[in-house]
Amino acid sequence: MSRVTTRRKTLRISPAGQIRRPDTLAVEEPLELRIDGEPLTVTMRTPGNDIDLAYGFLFGENLIGSVDDIVSARYCAGTDAEGHNTYNTLDIHLRTPVPLPGRRFITNSACGLCGRTALDDVLSRAGFPAAAHDFTIESATLIELPDKLRSRQSAFTTTGGLHAAGLFTADGTALVVREDVGRHNAVDKVIGWALRENRLPAADLVLMVSSRASFELVQKAVTAAIPILAAVSAPSSLAVDLAAEAGLTLIGFLRGETMNVYTATERITTEIPGAPR
Repeated sequence: MSRVTTRRKTLRISPAGQIRRPDTLAVEEPLELRIDGEPLTVTMRTPGNDIDLAYGFLFGENLIGSVDDIVSARYCAGTDAEGHNTYNTLDIHLRTPVPLPGRRFITNSACGLCGRTALDDVLSRAGFPAAAHDFTIESATLIELPDKLRSRQSAFTTTGGLHAAGLFTADGTALVVREDVGRHNAVDKVIGWALRENRLPAADLVLMVSSRASFELVQKAVTAAIPILAAVSAPSSLAVDLAAEAGLTLIGFLRGETMNVYTATERITTEIPGAPR
């Protein structure tokens, strides 16, 4: 069922000349989520771990509060040109019906919300109380996380075109890693896994992502009460603002032996003599 990668013909041009050969690409297909038969949203994703994606998305949008709120999640019938089931529509049956939101979800940087409205909206809908500041992690452990995440990106190895997200313990143990063409989908998948495994609130875990730290990723971390979000690339200004207000430790440019800690720096410990805290 899972179609993570596919092959396409390509013309490769290099100093050595030209060669026609197939290339392995990450699959991107739409997934429609329905609630009791009613369309909710469509997201472009890499097939695989769709149940985790649905659970994480619904939790992040405050449509469910626990795994018990979902009775079933079933794929609807749908076929491609060759008659194969596409598995691109997932119908979620809730134990208690909820009114579907009349607004667009915060899934991209062009949502139209002003900064203050966006911050207030997320903080008012957080699924759990703010993460406690007594959770700490060694900077040396954080430095190891990008390589640990990368080593578990099997699809990225063959395509070079997928984001990844992972949940790690304070000693650097990877509990779950998920890949997707959308960085927000990858995070939904790991949070959905945590919800189904009764690991929320995730107040003792670190969320590591292979992308930049956007507002929407901070939003998802705050909702799950994750205390630390680390990214290999830059955060946005609104992401830093939300992290500061929510008490989330936000780390960017986690590469090699360096990192930028933008908020709640007290959670990061270091053994480097004289290093500022």
